[in-house]
Amino acid sequence: MRKLILLAVPLLLANTDDPVVIPPAIKAMLEAAMEAGDESGVATIVKYTKAAAPESAEEVARIANEWNTARRRSAERRLRHSDFLDLVKGKIELAGYRSTGNTRNIGLNGSIGLRREGFRWRHKLRLQADYQESLGVTTRERYLAAYEPNFKIDDRGYVYGAAQFESDRFSGFDERYSLSAGLGYTPIKQPGMTLELELGPAFRQTRYTDDTSEGYVGARGSLDFHWKLSPSIHFRQNASAYVQTANSTLSSETSFSFRVLGPLSAKLSYNLQYESDPASNRESTDTTTRAGLVVDF
Repeated sequence: MRKLILLAVPLLLANTDDPVVIPPAIKAMLEAAMEAGDESGVATIVKYTKAAAPESAEEVARIANEWNTARRRSAERRLRHSDFLDLVKGKIELAGYRSTGNTRNIGLNGSIGLRREGFRWRHKLRLQADYQESLGVTTRERYLAAYEPNFKIDDRGYVYGAAQFESDRFSGFDERYSLSAGLGYTPIKQPGMTLELELGPAFRQTRYTDDTSEGYVGARGSLDFHWKLSPSIHFRQNASAYVQTANSTLSSETSFSFRVLGPLSAKLSYNLQYESDPASNRESTDTTTRAGLVVDF
């Protein structure tokens, strides 16, 4: 499909009943941006043509609009007719450290994220494990698995479902299951920047390390903000909250990733986990700063 769009670029530049002369420099930049698939670049050229060459602005805008329409239709055809696995994208993150001498510490963190963006359905799966050992004694052991299907209502709104399993005995619970469903909305959706918000009712069942258990109905909300600062630098802020009459939870990750080579990136992140009513002798807030590598596939 991309090849068809590239072949159509010269036709777009020439397709007019009453040709308007576009300055060669603007025409060359527009053609290069379209061939590279750079939506933000095309939008910038359209914007500045209004000041630099107002007599060509309408024609440049027409070409850009036709190009964007062709891209959207091509993407829609691909989403409708691709096999399930053809649209799956993912990333593997690995981070760790080890110290020797007066202290002997080891820490490991790994996660796998999968995402499939279909025409009507979007699926997200995340698996994560954290382990830390100090002087031969385990001081952190946390596991998480989360799955979220989304049904798209339109270009910005969707209905979500969310299922999550956690295990963190150092926070006082062996197992915690969460289920939620509600509405999601994307108030910011533009090249290089997206913001997704979700809100809905939830149910959470927890089995504590002392073999007691409890279940509560509450609410779940989440935020996912992604900002492409440059072709090689990305900023991301993820946060989710479960609010209930007993213990409420807030999880947050702030991260920067830097493209190193091909699918390989370096990532710096700051994680926060807050429990409003933690088990006895436990702190309410855990924070972790990590540096690791990410492989996209």
